[in-house]
This record gives sequence, C-alpha cells and structure tokens, in this order.
Amino acid sequence: MAQLRIALAQTNPAVGDLTANADKLVEWTRRAADRGAHLAVFTEMFLTGYPVEDLVLRNSFVEASIAAVEAAARRLAEEGLGEIPVVVGYVDRADRAPRVGQPKGAPLDAAALLYRGQVVARTAKHHLPNYGVFDEYRYFVRGDRLPIFRLHGVDVAIAVCEDLWQDGGPVAVAAEAGAGLLVVPNASPYEREKDDVRLELVSRRAREAGCALAYANQVGGQDELVFDGDSIVVSASGELVARAARFTEELLVTDLDLPEATYGGLGSFEVDAGDGTVITVERLELSARPLEPYDPEPPSVAGHLDDTAEVYSALVLAVRDYVAKNGFRSVILGLSGGIDSALTATIASDAIGPDRVHVVLMPSRYSSDHSLGDAQELVDRQGVNARVVPIAAMVEAFEKELSLTGLSEENLQARVRGMILMGLSNEHGHLVLTTGNKSELATGYSTLYGDSAGGFAPIKDVLKTLVWELARWRNAQAGVESEFLHGFAVPPIPENSITKEPSAELRPGQRDTDSLPEYDVLDRLLDDYVEKDMGSASLVAAGHDPDLVARVIRLVDLAEYKRRQYPPGPKITPKNFGRDRRLPITNRWRETAP
Repeated sequence: MAQLRIALAQTNPAVGDLTANADKLVEWTRRAADRGAHLAVFTEMFLTGYPVEDLVLRNSFVEASIAAVEAAARRLAEEGLGEIPVVVGYVDRADRAPRVGQPKGAPLDAAALLYRGQVVARTAKHHLPNYGVFDEYRYFVRGDRLPIFRLHGVDVAIAVCEDLWQDGGPVAVAAEAGAGLLVVPNASPYEREKDDVRLELVSRRAREAGCALAYANQVGGQDELVFDGDSIVVSASGELVARAARFTEELLVTDLDLPEATYGGLGSFEVDAGDGTVITVERLELSARPLEPYDPEPPSVAGHLDDTAEVYSALVLAVRDYVAKNGFRSVILGLSGGIDSALTATIASDAIGPDRVHVVLMPSRYSSDHSLGDAQELVDRQGVNARVVPIAAMVEAFEKELSLTGLSEENLQARVRGMILMGLSNEHGHLVLTTGNKSELATGYSTLYGDSAGGFAPIKDVLKTLVWELARWRNAQAGVESEFLHGFAVPPIPENSITKEPSAELRPGQRDTDSLPEYDVLDRLLDDYVEKDMGSASLVAAGHDPDLVARVIRLVDLAEYKRRQYPPGPKITPKNFGRDRRLPITNRWRETAP
C-alpha cells in the first residue's frame, strides 16, 4: 500500500470574480501545503464560480476562464507551490481538442490538473444534468476523457460532479482502468436531507469504481441556490473516512492508504463507458515512487445537523452571501408582529448582525395593539434598527382619490407599505427583504407591488408549518453563539408572534383561515401538488378532500403570474418556485376531479 495526504478545499467562490477566486486558490493551496498535503482538490468551476448561467455563452468569459487557469498554474509555481498537484474546476471550450460532431467553441464544464507551473491535464463533465435547477445541455457539451495521473505511486482519476449521479461514464471507466483514488470536484446544491442521499451515492460509486473516492463540494449562496459543502472521503469499500462540516468553508485534510499502481504503460486508450459512449483514458506520471511511510493525521468527521438546524443554517448563509456578494451594507423589511416577518428579521440578524438590520413598523387603522407590541418586543430583544411609519393617512389619501373598496382597499394598504420600504431602500441603499412564505406564494395569498415587493425573499421556499418549526427551534437556541446564530441572551422571537392566529390585518377581524384552510392541511396538500406533481385524481386517492383539492389547485394555478414577479429566494426543497417549477402563465390546462 502507498500513502497520500489529500486536501479538499471546501470553499465559497464568487461567480464571475476570476481574480478573487484565483487568489483564494493560491491561499488555500498554501494552507494545504502547510498541512503537508500531497494533493489539493478544489470544487467544480471554482475559478469562475458556479453556476455561471448565460455568462458561459460569451466567448470573452470562456477565454478569460482559460487564461485564468493557465495563469493560476504559473502563479502557484512562482509562489513555491508548484510541487503540490492541484485539481480545480473552470470553463474550457471543446475546440481546444476538436471532436467530430461537436460545435466549434462549445463550452465545457472542465477540471484541470495544475503542476509545476503547467496545466498538465484537462477533463470535462461527461454526464450533463438537465433536470431541476440544471440547464447544462443549454451551455455545455459532454466530456469524453478521463485523466489518470500517477502520484507517489498511486493512480488518481478525475471526474466531475454529475458523473457520480449517473450510471456508466467515468466511474465505470475508473474501475476498468484500475484507479486507486477517484477525486470529484462538485457544485451540488443544498436540499433538505440531501446529506444522507449524498453519502449513500458516494459510497456506492466508490464500491463500483473499486477505489477510494474524495468528493469536494462547494459552499455558499448564489442567488437562489445554497451550497452546503459536506465534502466526503470514503474508502474503496464505501466506508466513511472523513467528512467536512456543512455550510462553512473548510480544508478537509485526510490521509489514505491506497493500492500501489500496477499498470505499466502511459499514454491513451479508449474504453467503453457503459452508457453508449467511449471515453479516452489519458495516463500521465507525476511521481512514480511511493512515499516513505509517515504518521497519518486523525481523520475529521463533522457532526450531524438535524433537519431544522440545517434548514436554518441554509437560510442564514443564503442571506449573508446575497447581501455580501451583491454589495449591500444593510437590509430593511416590514415588521408586522406576525411570525413571517419575525422569522425573516431573525434570519437577517443572524446573517449580518442586528446593527445592519432595519425594520419598519407600519400600523394601519386595522392593526391590533398586540401586533405593534409584538413587533416592538422583537426590536427590543434583538436590538435591530426600527422606525414607526403609520400608514392610515396615506391610505386615506389614496382612497379619497380612487374610491377603492373591498379587496382593492385591502391591497392598497399592502402597496403603501411596499412603497415605503422601496422608498427607504432607494434613500439609504438597504436591500428590501420580502417576508412571504411558500404557502402564501403557492396560493397567491400576497399582493403584487405590496408585500411581494423587495429584492430577496429568505423564506420563499419555506412552508408555513416549517416557519413555525424554525421559529421555535431558533428560540430554543437562545444564548448559543455560532457562525449562524447571533447569541441573543433571550429568545429572539416573541412567543405571541409564534402562538397567535395568523392574520394580514387588512380588514377588521381578518384571519388567514378566512381565505385558506388550516396550514397543516394546506401544506400537506401543497407538498403533494407542488413538490410531487400529483394530479387531482392522485391527490384525492392520497386522502385529500376533493373540494379542497379543486380549490387549492385553482389558487395555485391562477397565481403563476404573481410568482413570476416575486423576488428570488433560497431553495431548500426539491422543487422551489423559480428555478425548479416553471409553468406557463397563459395556460388552459386544468386538473379535473376524478
């Protein structure tokens, strides 16, 4: 057996900032070298950030990416780091190695091996995901090469992200080629409970490849996506060896005992990939002799996060990165005393600190005393910046000119509040946080240009029942200081905001249940209709009330035009509104009861 110390750089790149990402590449490679690592592995498309979406269709961007990876190789050598091989993701183009049947200049989701100032090997993702949030057939052509490099007597293969999630391809070829280690740069977005799915997948693929597997995953927020890290190293038998923490940057350094390479030849040969394609294996040698035996470091295995903690961490990270990466100094939101705005304010305080959170209390003539009191209590508990702007006179001025009644009058109150928040945003440069939850967004229980106005929607993908669960969980963490918790001495959310019956307070005595069923009933139905795409017959067969099925389906379908105009917000479920669920607004298909 031979020994290798590998370093997985679980890092948070910024999309499009090739200079800063290259600086981070050098910094984290130096950290790896200082820890005695023999190989450093960065994440998928690290130098460009991921996903770059239509930036990849610009030739100037692709050229800049190619130049950046070559410059990074030279810089590593110039800074004394050239002897540590580095695997890093970037965007390449197919015509660097022309292929029959592929368009000239087609982009590649690529990975490079940097060593002694050179890019000594290149590969590209073979399996291109085109489901859920992924549109990679729009951007890339598939790779057809598997580099295997000999490092200190061990044959190391490189595959990219989706190549683990699909059968055949590089994993099958790595097994046939006799690799001792498979390293995989990833940008795998967060979804609830995905860590269990991910570990099972990585373990299964290691067994199929017959070699140890090192899975390096991105961390950080990028628009609606959150990347949770969770980098993993498993043995050839699929046993967990090391695991990084979630939602935070980490250099995961792991010592492995690996089989010495036995294949004698170098050069290239073709292998049937088992998926109807042929992959060219390209062998190269960096160092043939195994290292002298050394004392390994104890492996690091991060603790498990429960479901509520992981969701809350994802939301905090999403807000923090959206604010920071888009250059905002502060956020602002309307604070009503209700649970949705209370949770949103708390997430913001945990993300960027309460001193950078601004809330506006905007009572109307229908606001209850407890609403204003609950909102003020949250301000006192968290120490956020607050101001009170009564809206009754403003609403009356509109009503005098427009003579609005009924629903139009109710919506006017929400729109006046939206106008106030957007005005203060313009004046002071705050990012407006929208406070609506997924249950409201699904059923259209929001007002365009009112409570739906804003720049980012932290709980957009959070059903109402989960809003309550998150609030109770967060209050139970009072006094705990961490990267994702501010350490408030008292529970940050007033108990009355959690326990009182929800209401928009747009008319006397209004309750959410005047327009919607109880949320525990509604959310179960929404999960089946939105997340699972069940039709009306299947919903009724699953035990949902037929009349309620027809009513909720109509509400959800008619609200599509509202959702198209809603701000982005972090994805935490398998099917969020926006990147995942994309239905036509003009649509005459209607689900009919059985």
